[in-house]
Amino acid sequence: MKQLIERLGYDFKEPALLEEALTHSSFANEGNRHVANNERLEFLGDSVLGMIAASYLFEHDKSREGELTKLRASIVCEQALSSYSRELGVGEHLRLGKGERMNGGQDRPSILADAFEAILAAIFLDGGMEAAKAFVTPFLVKEIASQKRRHFKDYKTQLQEIVQQTPEERVEYVLTGESGPDHNKRFTVEVHLNSNVIGKGTGKSKKEAEQLAAREALKLMGYDD
Repeated sequence: MKQLIERLGYDFKEPALLEEALTHSSFANEGNRHVANNERLEFLGDSVLGMIAASYLFEHDKSREGELTKLRASIVCEQALSSYSRELGVGEHLRLGKGERMNGGQDRPSILADAFEAILAAIFLDGGMEAAKAFVTPFLVKEIASQKRRHFKDYKTQLQEIVQQTPEERVEYVLTGESGPDHNKRFTVEVHLNSNVIGKGTGKSKKEAEQLAAREALKLMGYDD
């Protein structure tokens, strides 16, 4: 347990909460009925996780509501949560019934995902929302970056390929604004088609702003995501 606590980066005031979070119902059902399993904690953890994920995306991602909903679903789904548990090595510390352990329960995605939510709830109950955020946010940030790399579209190239179909057309990206401190700059770029503004984007880098401007231009031209 000491090794797991170190990986969690959180020192419990009530270690019994972590023990409960790691206790699967199969363990309680096999002659340990006095022992609380992690189902109630998992229920609470699901809500805490949803709130933290939604709040983080609202503050750090300027996408539309539909895109935020899809992204939130992808970072709190069973596959994502079980990967967080594997990264922490949760499986080796789970209290499982003998039958469940013999059937590979310590590496079953549903069990690992539920355990992760239960651990999050245990941290929330023991240390409050800030402790819960500090624990889970690094996992969410890494998964968001992974999802965006997976689904990245090169809007600039797509726009260029469309425009090149008409030889006399010319696309140009113009930096029109720069704001914020050095550690948190925001850049605004316009994309011009023969001097006419057809898109505008704001991002943390010029490249990101150009991609968002191209994306807006594509939408204007009838090419949706």
